[in-house]
Amino acid sequence: MFWRCLRMAARRAKPPVMGPKDIRVKICGLSESAHIDAAVAAGATYVGFVFFPKSPRNVSIQQARSLAAAVPPGVAKVALVVNADDALLDQIVAAVPLDMLQLHGSETPERVAEVKARYGLPVMKAVGVADESDLPQLVEYGRVVDQLLVDAKPPKGADLPGGNGLSFDWRLIANRRWPVPWMLAGGLTPENVALAIQMTGAKQVDVSSGVESAPGVKDPDLIAKLIAAAKG
Repeated sequence: MFWRCLRMAARRAKPPVMGPKDIRVKICGLSESAHIDAAVAAGATYVGFVFFPKSPRNVSIQQARSLAAAVPPGVAKVALVVNADDALLDQIVAAVPLDMLQLHGSETPERVAEVKARYGLPVMKAVGVADESDLPQLVEYGRVVDQLLVDAKPPKGADLPGGNGLSFDWRLIANRRWPVPWMLAGGLTPENVALAIQMTGAKQVDVSSGVESAPGVKDPDLIAKLIAAAKG
């Protein structure tokens, strides 16, 4: 029902007006049940699990399975992968009860379509933005995904494709629209998330490093402050 409503809203010529409390927040890179509880209690709409060994937020498939079991109905469980092959995706999808796959690597539109067809789950594709030349990719991927993640492009040579605590010039996407729902990511914190929403018109935000006390260590107080700021 949740995903059906999202797709129906995306197809409407005039989407419904959303108030501040309707802002949807995704807390990504969760690895402890206490932090999932904190995110849910604060009003998160999505929780994300990272399957990328280079990330300090990486979890094993068994960890994710246990964590996902504690997520209550109505909160979407998202698996973040980076250029994952079918063998890894098969293992993840078979073991972890998921609501969405997030592709955060250099996956092509063709690969995105393959993943959608193979697993029958909604797919979100992350697109890195540094300047206006990156914006056409959002249109291209918007034709094949269920959601877009508009993130800051990582610096050259970075080990992580996201979660680097970097933002981009939000004016580049101010009040732009794409065919599918989208999330804003990149350098969001409790201090700047309200401004980011105001400047871009984002209805959804995705935060990872901005609610951490150290790389990979979520802070329940920061989670609560971030979600309150986004919705308030």
